[in-house]
Amino acid sequence: MLDYPALRALASVVRTGSFERAARALNVTPSAVSQRVRQLEERVGTVLVERGQPCRATEKGAWLCRHMDQVGLLETELFARLPDLADEAEGRTRVTLPIATNADSLGTWFLPALAEFAGANDPLLDIAVDDQDHTADWLRRGKVLAAVTSSGEPVQGCRSLPLGALRYAATASPGFVARYFQGGVTPEAIGRAPALTFNRKDQLQANWLRGVFGAEIAHPTHWLPSTQGFVEAACLGLSWCLNPMALVREPLSSGRLVELVPGAYLDTPLFWQVSRLAAERLEPLTRAIRDVARRELVQSE
Repeated sequence: MLDYPALRALASVVRTGSFERAARALNVTPSAVSQRVRQLEERVGTVLVERGQPCRATEKGAWLCRHMDQVGLLETELFARLPDLADEAEGRTRVTLPIATNADSLGTWFLPALAEFAGANDPLLDIAVDDQDHTADWLRRGKVLAAVTSSGEPVQGCRSLPLGALRYAATASPGFVARYFQGGVTPEAIGRAPALTFNRKDQLQANWLRGVFGAEIAHPTHWLPSTQGFVEAACLGLSWCLNPMALVREPLSSGRLVELVPGAYLDTPLFWQVSRLAAERLEPLTRAIRDVARRELVQSE
């Protein structure tokens, strides 16, 4: 029989980052939280929490926390039908749903979908951000229940639903183009003009160059992990870069930005992958995400 008060204590420590904040959330003393977690670790035979600032779950601790996410979803559904039971649930807290997405989706269409969901549902959201080519790893490791990914191949134990494609354009300021591309956008000019790259996982610029020129082209780059910062940096003439069309329509129409190769878009297909165990209870979130995606992303004909 699982010790659910101990599991709730563990999940609260990981969620809040400290034993003291977990104690306040559960309305018990810090020593009670510490004792529950320690007894659970003794029973499992391994450390479940890395003590620190903040406290973090070990791999086995994370799996137990994901189990509590599932339990919380089931309890939310049950208490909606039998509200009198909610008053008897020891240490009950609002469910927090761990999900992952890429930064460009978060900066364009994803937040409206989350707001639509949160306005009509009780769970809280814990949003992890990673490159769209790597968010599926969060599902594989059991760290999230659902994720926006660039892979349509379902992660084991997950459903994969197509959302559409996020469209990118290669843009720069008119001054930058005049400085580096007087003779046109050629491989030689690209080799001199500094680009902008989000992080070491970001392949957008390389993928666009491969699509336009049919080859890998070495080029200098600045590094800037900010979706909005990309647009501002391009407008200020710092670099050329790939930006979501949703963020550059106004700068393009006003002339603050121009396309390096007009009409040479990079469409990145996106998928919503959700754990099969949680899919039914996450259906309201899935519905909100797909509704917004249909309006905001490029849909295949």
